[in-house]
Amino acid sequence: MMISGKKYLETKALEVNKALKGIFPQKHAAGQVLYDAMNYSLLAGGKRLRPVLFLATLEALDTPTKKLMPFACAIEMIHPYSLIHDDLPAMDNDDYRRGKPTAHKVYGEANAILAGDALLTHAFAIMLSCYADPHHLLYATRQVAVAAGINGMVVGQVMDIEKEGFGGTEKYSS
Repeated sequence: MMISGKKYLETKALEVNKALKGIFPQKHAAGQVLYDAMNYSLLAGGKRLRPVLFLATLEALDTPTKKLMPFACAIEMIHPYSLIHDDLPAMDNDDYRRGKPTAHKVYGEANAILAGDALLTHAFAIMLSCYADPHHLLYATRQVAVAAGINGMVVGQVMDIEKEGFGGTEKYSS
């Protein structure tokens, strides 16, 4: 039985949400504020389009998705990292995201920065821990790193800062 695109997205998003809830412990001996800030941002909701597209691609290639669900979750972890940093006072200075106070408003600016950093770096650790063909795994992880890095999201944020006139980039403008 074929399900509609909307139903497919909803079903897969629920699977991703369930998997994301198990990524970080709810209680941790050290650095509890870090884990709370990561979970706050990671579990804030959303359509989960990035991991769902990854899972749909796997299905289209007749590749089992269960063992690569952590990779899908890692892809999703990069999104809240970028949102945490984007919301910071030095960037877009947003106080709310999806109707809730931003991470830096709830946990403080320093903890928000660290939570974003931890989400990004742990995403790559998760990707590289997946059981898959090593060549495919390394290639896919590299592609994500390039898209998230200096030739992708990071330079996009620089362009956003320059467009908005923030960040002390005046000496670099002609």
